[in-house]
Amino acid sequence: MMSDDLDRVREHVRRHFADVAAEPDTARVTFLGVEPIEVLRFGPGPDRMVHYVSAGCSRHPMGDPGQLVADPVHGPRAEIVVRLRSSGSDTGLARSLAAVAAAPVVEGVVLAPDGLIDLGGPLWTGPSGPVPFTAVLLGQSDIADLPQPEPREPVRFLSATPITATEAAWVRLKGADAMRDAWQQDGVDVLDQRRRAAEPS
Repeated sequence: MMSDDLDRVREHVRRHFADVAAEPDTARVTFLGVEPIEVLRFGPGPDRMVHYVSAGCSRHPMGDPGQLVADPVHGPRAEIVVRLRSSGSDTGLARSLAAVAAAPVVEGVVLAPDGLIDLGGPLWTGPSGPVPFTAVLLGQSDIADLPQPEPREPVRFLSATPITATEAAWVRLKGADAMRDAWQQDGVDVLDQRRRAAEPS
C-alpha cells in the first residue's frame, strides 16, 4: 500500500472521530522485518472514552499463509480499533495494538470478526500495574468500511475487546458469541479498564 493509501486511512478515521479530537496523538511502532504500524489515539472526550486505531495493517491483503506466493491485490484488508474508558494510564497499549495489526504479516493470521488474538502477556500497564487482559476478541466496530480502488476489497475496521486469559479459554471452548452473552448476563462493562472478568458457568 502506498503512503497516500495510508493517508486515506488516517483521514477516514479523523473524519469519524472529528467530534472527539481535531488531531490524534500518534505512536509509530516497529517490529523486526515488518513495516511500521501507526497507532492513532483519539480522546478522551467528554465521556472519558479513548479510541485507538491502527494504520498500516491494511497495507497488504490478508491471505492463506499456506500459499507459496502471496496475492498482492486480492484478499481482505483491515485495521484494528480499541475503545476504552480512560483511567489515566495505558503504557504499552499502542505496542500491543500494533502487534495485533502486524499479526497478518508476522504470523499469517487473517483478522476477522470473532477472531481471538492472544499476546500471552498484559496488554498494557495501568495506574495499579499490569492489567489482567492478555488477549483481544475481534468484532465489528462502528467505523464504516473504507472503499478501495477495484479490484481491492474495502478496508474493514475491526473492534478489539481486551479479555483475560480465562475469558480467552472460554472463547476457545464455547465461541465468541457465548462470551458476549456471558458479559451481558454478568453486567460486565468491557469498556472499563478496571472491570472484573466474566465468570461463565
